[in-house]
Amino acid sequence: MSKKFIISKTTVEALPVPAKGEILHWDSELAGFGVRVTANGIRSYVAQGRPKGKIRRVTIGQHGDPIGNNKRKHETLTADKARKKAMGLIAGFSKDIDPVIENQRKDMLAVTLQDVCDIYLKERRTKKGGELTPRTKKDIARHLKASFADWADKPLVSITRDMCSARFSAMTAIGPTQANQAFRILRSLLNYAREAYRPDDKPILLENPVAVLSGKKMWNPNNERNGRIPLEKIGAVWNLLQHKRRDDAVLPSGKTGADIVLFLMLTGCRWSEAAQLTWDRVNLDAGTWHIPDPKNHNPVTLPISTPLRAMLTDRPRTEGNPYVFPSRLAGSNGFLNNAHPTMKQVSEIAGLHLTPHDLRRTFIAIGIKNNLEMWKLKLLTNHVIQDVTINNYTETSDLRYLSGEAETIAAWIAEQGKIAEGANVIQLSRGLAK
Repeated sequence: MSKKFIISKTTVEALPVPAKGEILHWDSELAGFGVRVTANGIRSYVAQGRPKGKIRRVTIGQHGDPIGNNKRKHETLTADKARKKAMGLIAGFSKDIDPVIENQRKDMLAVTLQDVCDIYLKERRTKKGGELTPRTKKDIARHLKASFADWADKPLVSITRDMCSARFSAMTAIGPTQANQAFRILRSLLNYAREAYRPDDKPILLENPVAVLSGKKMWNPNNERNGRIPLEKIGAVWNLLQHKRRDDAVLPSGKTGADIVLFLMLTGCRWSEAAQLTWDRVNLDAGTWHIPDPKNHNPVTLPISTPLRAMLTDRPRTEGNPYVFPSRLAGSNGFLNNAHPTMKQVSEIAGLHLTPHDLRRTFIAIGIKNNLEMWKLKLLTNHVIQDVTINNYTETSDLRYLSGEAETIAAWIAEQGKIAEGANVIQLSRGLAK
């Protein structure tokens, strides 16, 4: 250990250079002030203390180097200037102020909403440990750009409860559902930030400002859609789809639209699960189709009913396109993005505006009509089931054992088509008799 002496320009420049490693020399007048000399001849001033009982040594700077970013290059770090800085640091140490932690805090206080969003999209994992789905990532990025564009480059700590309350009210006036979604995303980002940015284990956000919406009971009610095809109209819809599939005058795109709507009716799946289905996940011999990454992140193999098998067998395969329901539009992503013309016709028959998701509710309604158990219908539609017994003791990834239930629903739909067709024949006969 070196002998203490008064650190000055003369004494520092006279210090010998060690053969290897480094040597610390301490000032005899100011405890905790020192100079470090390394084997390559670099002399650096340091300050050392014990904030909160933990030894902390901070490098003040190199002897003779320009001070900070000052453009006046002649203003260099001398022993006297280093001593003054050391005095401030050592005084802070005595008050349990850790400069390393303070620098971390300063950096973290400058973190913006965009910064958090970027790292959230990279690091956030689902309950199953997988990455967020492309759709979820797209929704988060969309809301940051559309709903919070003017907040993106603001430090997190500048986003206040009043700002959240005012923005939420303004968005609600335009679209309550979108307002809810946007602020749920913001809440998740800020909750993540509370855990990720904690200098000295103290969050830079004392609270999530989105909490004001719960405190003031501002969240918009969830008006869940309950649209579906009326059961008495199922047969007419079935016959429409069969007609579009077999009519030579219908364009291939119209036939594909009819087929995917038929697929939704017979499976109760989500639009994306049908649209992005590839032929390699369809096994007509085994009577199954597979979803590797559904919305609930539970990969599942599902049964194919007899009518569904017939439709899939008839479907042409497009060379160079792996999708069962391909898009023929130039510049598309390869699969059918919508079936608006067919859904419009289905809506006209049903007497109400319907979306592809309404066919999911229709599938469940048909199952209930045929006295099928709800837990089986939820499995077939790949819903999340909050039931310990089913989740732990029931097969939920290979549902071929529910092929009977799928056949029951498909057979009932086809039978309704025959009944509707018969009713049309009777009506036509009566009309001709007149």
